[in-house]
Amino acid sequence: MGRKQRIWVPHSFYHVVCRGNRRDALFKDNGDFKIFLYMLQQVNEKTPFELASYCLMTNHFHLQIRSREQPISKVMSLINKRYADYYNTKNRITGHVFEKRYYDKVINSKQGMLEVSRYIHLNPVDANMVIQPQSYQWSSYRYYMHTSRHHLLTMAIILDYFSGDEWEKRRKYQAFVGREREE
Repeated sequence: MGRKQRIWVPHSFYHVVCRGNRRDALFKDNGDFKIFLYMLQQVNEKTPFELASYCLMTNHFHLQIRSREQPISKVMSLINKRYADYYNTKNRITGHVFEKRYYDKVINSKQGMLEVSRYIHLNPVDANMVIQPQSYQWSSYRYYMHTSRHHLLTMAIILDYFSGDEWEKRRKYQAFVGREREE
């Protein structure tokens, strides 16, 4: 029996999660994280997408992503294929790198966009890898807290849900993410 075809909503963001096979590490060292981010950039140059937030964990990754030109399935196929080829070559292995097809869920609202972004950015905190989300190197959160730009991120998508100038929007987003810790 064939797989169920994924539905693509071109103007919607998706929360995409992809896990290593058998929950094995996808990223074994800093070089793996850097290569994955580089590969995201390469794919984006050929098949443009918007990235609102991301977090690369040891054995999985999260993307808050939208593609207006190609289905998300095509974008993810390109990303996962490139990384799997790299991973297998580097580690001198063959076979599946990813556990199964990636998980994706369409995000239908402003609140959903904010909640998914917060969830993604708090993932390393919830996994007890860091105490504060800005301490985690492989997440987009630190870019939200500083004026430095990341060529792949479209932070305005999230920050524009808050009022004020750029610094005020960043402070409000930080408070929004921190509220999860207080509850």
